[in-house]
Amino acid sequence: MQLTLRQVASHLGVPESTARRWVATRGLPAHRVNERLYCNAIEVWEWAVEHAIPVSRTLLDQARRAPDQAPTLSALITAGGVYRDVPGTTRADVLREVVARLPLPAEVDREFLVSVLEAREAMGSTGIGDGIAIPHVRNPILLHVAESFVALCLLATPVEFDALDRQPVSVLFLVVSPNVPAHLRILAQLGFALRDVELRRLLRTAAPTAAILERIAVVGSAPATGRAGGTSAVPE
Repeated sequence: MQLTLRQVASHLGVPESTARRWVATRGLPAHRVNERLYCNAIEVWEWAVEHAIPVSRTLLDQARRAPDQAPTLSALITAGGVYRDVPGTTRADVLREVVARLPLPAEVDREFLVSVLEAREAMGSTGIGDGIAIPHVRNPILLHVAESFVALCLLATPVEFDALDRQPVSVLFLVVSPNVPAHLRILAQLGFALRDVELRRLLRTAAPTAAILERIAVVGSAPATGRAGGTSAVPE
């Protein structure tokens, strides 16, 4: 659950100016997006408890009432789109080309998204093997988007991604989500679906989009409520 600093101040029972000062002086967790600060409800709750600061119980209750289910993987990819022959000869080039194609709100800074995706890759490759990578930001709240989606990108040329199996990547699933719980549920769904041998074959051979989406609908809907524990093959 994403909150403005004014909403956070209300839950903490202090003026917004105090909350803003606490960001600078006491480590109140906040994330800057397009020159504005936003906070994650769970992070704020944990910070308040750790610092012995009274906080409204409704903050945690609201966070817990956030939807527990993510859309099916098929619906997420339908929302994000399937893109073929994405150009690029390096990982950075490909990420930039992919981000340029995403159905993002006009206010989202695409250059910023490219930079945080590159930062995530610097921490460790999102290549999971068999020519597949799952780029995503480490902290999804930074994106300030309202809805989750997954973009499926088939590259024009396989690109080195430092995957564990050393195979170049030709298929990307780029994950965009508004909060951490949704982010983890999507990774769980991808981790489950990509165990399917037939789906991997369709992806590897750049099969027709209809065939890929049909297979994803078959294997990707089952874990929609699955736990993040199913993401053993997917880097966080």
